Formats: sequence, structure tokens, C-alpha cells
Amino acid sequence: MKLKLTIDPDIVALMAAEVAAGERAVAAAMNEAGTGLKSAWRGQITGAGLGTRLANSIRSASFPKSGESLNAAALVWSNAPVIIGAHDTGPLIRSKNGFWLAIPTPAAGKSTRGGRITPGEWERRTGLRLRFVYRRRGPSLLVAEGRLNTKGRAVASKSKTGRGVVTAPIFLLVPQVKLPKRLDLARDAERAADGVPGLIVTNWAEAFSRRT
Repeated sequence: MKLKLTIDPDIVALMAAEVAAGERAVAAAMNEAGTGLKSAWRGQITGAGLGTRLANSIRSASFPKSGESLNAAALVWSNAPVIIGAHDTGPLIRSKNGFWLAIPTPAAGKSTRGGRITPGEWERRTGLRLRFVYRRRGPSLLVAEGRLNTKGRAVASKSKTGRGVVTAPIFLLVPQVKLPKRLDLARDAERAADGVPGLIVTNWAEAFSRRT
């Protein structure tokens, strides 16, 4: 007597299809999580008033680059990690040489290289000399004698009589500055990580419903 066992459907093929569906579900879930976290971080940055340029420094990538895998992963990072990290942690900033931090006032204007102007650059640009003024209360000052133009910037005066010449505070001098914490990136990262299992289940269930 001969016995023949036939399994319908084919278990091996069924398991292979299920593994493939799982790989697609995990890859899709990680891609969604990474893209969602990138959007959340960018939203935080613009919402904190830090601008779209800094927000666009947030990037994301999914791995593997091609195909699907049960070990798929997503990476979200910033191309400006120092700036982002400072606004995320709110560090205490001190001068490198242990002296003063020079904070430019509106009368100082902006650096030609972008960002904050330094006392040395300001003197070279205007031809004026800065003078130190110590104050017992409040920050000490670096001031200059000149005139204020229509933009409120301190410039050299061409008046021979001294008319319109003022002593303008150009820089505030402080020993340290506490940068306010304006971001909470860990909050969104934890939220994205917590949502991954649900995304995997949803994507896997959708794949199963399409097959049936």
C-alpha cells in the first residue's frame, strides 16, 4: 500500500511569501518612521523660530538602500549638529580664553562673512577704536565715538565740529551666556520609536489582505 501526502497550499511557498511580506512591512515601517521623525524635527526647528535653512539641515535615510529586509533601519541626522545640539541642550557658553564674550548690539551691524561680528572685524571695517567701559551692575561695554546712520549702525563721523557724534555701545561684555533650550528632539525620537511596531503590523496586515 502506498500513501501519498499532498499539502495544499504549498507550505514552503506560503512561508516564503510570508517572510517576503514581513520584509516589505518592516522596510516600509522604518521608512515611514524616519520620514515622520524628519518632518517632526523640522517642524520643531521652524516652530522655535530658528528658520527653514536650519530645519532643512535635518535629513533621513533608510537601509538597506534597495530591497527589503527584516533588519531594515532608518537614520535621521542633521548636517548642522553643533547648532542643533546647542539649541537642544541649552548649554552654558564661556569664552575660550576665559575673558569676556562680546555680544554685538544693533549698532555693531552684521559680519560680512555672516553671523555675529567680532570686535576686531568691527574696528577694521569702521576704522574706529573700541573703548572698554566697566560697569559694576549689568554687562560691561565696548563703546565707540561716532555717529549713527539711518540704519542705526555706528560709523565714523566726518563732521569737523563734532556735531552728531555720540558714544555708542557696540558690544556687551559678559563672562558667560546660558543658551535657552528651544528644542526637545528626544521627545519626537521616542514617539517615532514607540510607533514602529504599530506601523509594522499595519503594513503587514495590508499586505496579507491584498494577497487574500
